[in-house]
Amino acid sequence: MEQSLLTIEVISDAICPWCWIGKRQIERAKALLDGKLTVAVRWKPFELNPGMPKAGVPRRVYRQAKFGSMDYSDKLDARVAEAGRAVGLDFHFERVNWTPNTFDAHRLIWIAGQKGVQDAVAEGLFRAYFEEGRNVGEAAVLAEVAQGAGLDGNKIAKLLASGAAAADVREELERAHDIGVDSVPTICVNGEPLISGAAPADQLAESLLKASSLQRV
Repeated sequence: MEQSLLTIEVISDAICPWCWIGKRQIERAKALLDGKLTVAVRWKPFELNPGMPKAGVPRRVYRQAKFGSMDYSDKLDARVAEAGRAVGLDFHFERVNWTPNTFDAHRLIWIAGQKGVQDAVAEGLFRAYFEEGRNVGEAAVLAEVAQGAGLDGNKIAKLLASGAAAADVREELERAHDIGVDSVPTICVNGEPLISGAAPADQLAESLLKASSLQRV
């Protein structure tokens, strides 16, 4: 008997650590649902810092302004790192020196969706930023992430330089705002938010199975 298919949209930002943790929880939920439900994932954009300068800012400056002190920022990082280890992720915040503007990263994710490698690009961006400490706002880094996902890095660099997918990403950003998304990750089904936050895999699997059943009614 063929499994039912449920397509979910994951609204996220490339520099959101909980989005990477949420990605692992989705992968675990998909494994729990094997034999019951097939889950297809589409990545959609959200900007944690929509007013970020194009070049980005030093992370220390950004975190100091946002949280009031680096001591508090470090405690938050430690909490995230602990949650990451629980799902097999290795965060290296000590390597992250820059907070980038992520609009171009979202353009890359959108383009990757047209090429069938969106999940690999999303994973590559998370890994580049949180594990390797690379600036995912830089064109060269984005081209290398694309190359690592099986795309032609030179062609991607030219596409990004041409402004490709900018209008599409802006439209998706507006749609996220219109449906009330104000934190990420947010999982949507049929264009409506279902779960916000990096929910545990078992809880997520249960919610997805229920959503699939309601969709079939």
